[in-house]
Amino acid sequence: MIALGPLAVAFAVFVAAIAGVLLLWWRGDRGRGRHQAVSERSPFAGGRLPSVHAWNRYHARYYPMALVFLAFDMEMVFMYPWSVVFVREGLIAMVEMGMFIAILLLGVLYAWRERALEWA
Repeated sequence: MIALGPLAVAFAVFVAAIAGVLLLWWRGDRGRGRHQAVSERSPFAGGRLPSVHAWNRYHARYYPMALVFLAFDMEMVFMYPWSVVFVREGLIAMVEMGMFIAILLLGVLYAWRERALEWA
């Protein structure tokens, strides 16, 4: 069995060395921003100056779309392991996944009725 004490010390020294190198690099690189043109310091906006600040808040109409996206993203997270269970369980797993997809379909229909899928 390898003793973890020396390994932990070596790892801590390695992490501290990397942090020190990054800190020195950041301090040396910090002064370059003063010599850049305004267009080089501004956020990229397709070749033109931005019309709003980069930290501007998103409009509220994006949030329902993000929630719908997360709901269907979670669907895919549950469907990948389901394929392994389907091989083992067979028809029972197919019926359960059918019920799961039906519930999600009801959610899509509700979002469609509430116009959560429209931008304007």
